Amino acid sequence: MKIDFEDERPIFQQIALGIEDAILTGAFEEEEQIPSITEFSVTYKINPATALKGINLLVDAGVLYKKRGVGMFVTEGAVMKLKEKRKEEFYDSYVRSLIEEAKKLGISGDEIIAMVARGYER
Repeated sequence: MKIDFEDERPIFQQIALGIEDAILTGAFEEEEQIPSITEFSVTYKINPATALKGINLLVDAGVLYKKRGVGMFVTEGAVMKLKEKRKEEFYDSYVRSLIEEAKKLGISGDEIIAMVARGYER
């Protein structure tokens, strides 16, 4: 995970996205403990409150849970939950605008599918 202090996104959001990515790639398995707030703050040289804020985003989303006195753990079903969330974000961020632009240019759905297939072949 990398924190970019020049990125326009707040650091706590970068922490949350980095943990999400680690869960999706299998670096953190479901029911596995993640690094502590202190470890995040020391590793990335950030305020512990910032790390906590990022982790709390994932707790609120049901991706992480706290075992009192032990630490934070990945929720069972977190991978599926994150994939669904990211698919929706992908649709909203990319597909919707792709379709709008295609309509302006008179590109049919079949032509879009062919273009995407061509992109996968490369």
